Amino acid sequence: MAQLTESVVRVIDEFAKLPGIGRKSAERLAYHVLRVNKPEAIALADAIRDVRENVRYCQICYSLAESEECDICSDPKRDRSLLCVVEQPRDVIQLEQAGVFRGVYHVLLGRIAPLEGVGPDQLTLDALVDRVRHGQFQELLMATNPTVEGDGTALHISNLLEDLPVDVTRLARGITTGSILEFTNKEILADAITGRQRF
Repeated sequence: MAQLTESVVRVIDEFAKLPGIGRKSAERLAYHVLRVNKPEAIALADAIRDVRENVRYCQICYSLAESEECDICSDPKRDRSLLCVVEQPRDVIQLEQAGVFRGVYHVLLGRIAPLEGVGPDQLTLDALVDRVRHGQFQELLMATNPTVEGDGTALHISNLLEDLPVDVTRLARGITTGSILEFTNKEILADAITGRQRF
């Protein structure tokens, strides 16, 4: 029976450590790397090395950056009276792709999840409170995920900020445009009813 070489086993093992990648997917990725031309494979390795060496957290908002400040924090056109709080840097990317929000962000780098051993002290909450206390924010938009942990984190933050002169809002929830009530789950319907607005 043919044996895999040590290098191939190693690359499969490394791919298998990636989230959402099982052993079979890791093998497919490894064989893909072996099939592509050498410059393409080296470009992938270089990109991985570069992202680890060059990307850091923005010193202001904790999103991803390649310098001290991210592009959003250094953009003078952003509305600095509006602060959006998200759990992860990828949430910033999603909100930016919507093309509607023109304020600035604060990334918590997680959410309070006691069952996973994640407490408030492991998030960037102190930096957030400091930003709000010393900034000119009029509104803080909570954009944590609509989960038990996300909602708990948002509630904790609103309690931390209750003495500061800033309006705390949250993303609207409910039925999306074009959807049909018959196929909408009860949690979405409950959010839509609770958060109903005047017509």
